[in-house]
Amino acid sequence: MRALRGLSRERHRRGVGFIIFEVLHGQIGREMVAQPPRTRRHARAGFTLLEILVVLAILGMLIGLVAPAAMRQLGGAKIAIARQALMRLATVLDLYRLDMGAYPTAEQGLAALLERPAGAAGWNGPYITGALPADPWGHPFEYRVPSRLAGREYDLCTGGPGGPGGPGGPGGTVEEICAP
Repeated sequence: MRALRGLSRERHRRGVGFIIFEVLHGQIGREMVAQPPRTRRHARAGFTLLEILVVLAILGMLIGLVAPAAMRQLGGAKIAIARQALMRLATVLDLYRLDMGAYPTAEQGLAALLERPAGAAGWNGPYITGALPADPWGHPFEYRVPSRLAGREYDLCTGGPGGPGGPGGPGGTVEEICAP
């Protein structure tokens, strides 16, 4: 009987079937037909600006906490790659020593692994294909003869992110990584 509210008596006399016909064919306005009451949920179908800002603030804090940890992992991976590259170069230098009887001199440097040094009779190189490798930060590896470290014949190092020598001068940086 809700649908009959607000309708004229004449329409009421015609019967419910006639009213349904008029409703279906748009002859009675929508305001005349009873509609269910609007709930609070329908009135607030979207998000408020405050809710969106709170979500953005939470995401910003999470990114602020996670990003430094990810960058530390990336830096740690580069150090591990540098150590592996130093170990491979040290192995190549050992092969050079087996062939030549000694490690390259300071003047020859790591270039002796690519090109035959003058007067080298037992050289079986090149020991490295392509160019000399660089550390993960793009700096050349540092080869020093004689070694600055006790019990070694040579030093094969990288300055880390600061490059060869780093901010503390040649070999004086805390970030220096050397072959074992």
